[in-house]
Amino acid sequence: MIGISGASGAWYAQRLMEVLLSERTHEVHLVVSDYGRRLLFDESGIKNLTLKELVPSLAKRKDAAAIEKRLFIHPNKDVGAVIASGSFLHDGMVVIPCSSASLGAIATGSGSNLLTRAAMVTLKERRPLIICHREMPLSLIDIRNMETLALAGATICSPNPGFYLLPKTVQAIVDFTVGKVLDLLHVEHDLKTRWTGETPRA
Repeated sequence: MIGISGASGAWYAQRLMEVLLSERTHEVHLVVSDYGRRLLFDESGIKNLTLKELVPSLAKRKDAAAIEKRLFIHPNKDVGAVIASGSFLHDGMVVIPCSSASLGAIATGSGSNLLTRAAMVTLKERRPLIICHREMPLSLIDIRNMETLALAGATICSPNPGFYLLPKTVQAIVDFTVGKVLDLLHVEHDLKTRWTGETPRA
């Protein structure tokens, strides 16, 4: 599952969806907060939550119709959606990007919308919950909310790029974080994220 809230970083979520949906075995359940929708518009010009706008590269493929069937988009106000139930089996949830507001809501158990409700249920069921908090600097409130979530079993995975791979494009920097998230989900990928012990050539 992927949750998108209103902190800068739409490209991380879009790239994660692209990689997951590129493989025929993965389904993606997506929920976007109200501010997340504003974020998608501001950073990527997305007006409608469709495969065509969210992941244009996949919408152009010959198997686009089949890919679209593996993308499930849930309204954020529908707290009765399937992903809000502990009986819904999944491999983990990633909130990417995660705003301080959503961070706080999840940490305090506020399930007033589907994104935070699904995250709470993920914790309750002891499934992986990965929080990609994308705001800085951190207030003491943010730090304590992160501590609360970490103690409850979540993984705090801030989108901090590793420059030891000498990235030359924004895409490479985005891929570094997305690769880390996929590793935490135990999903195989070929994104460049790992240090080999050798200095890469410039």
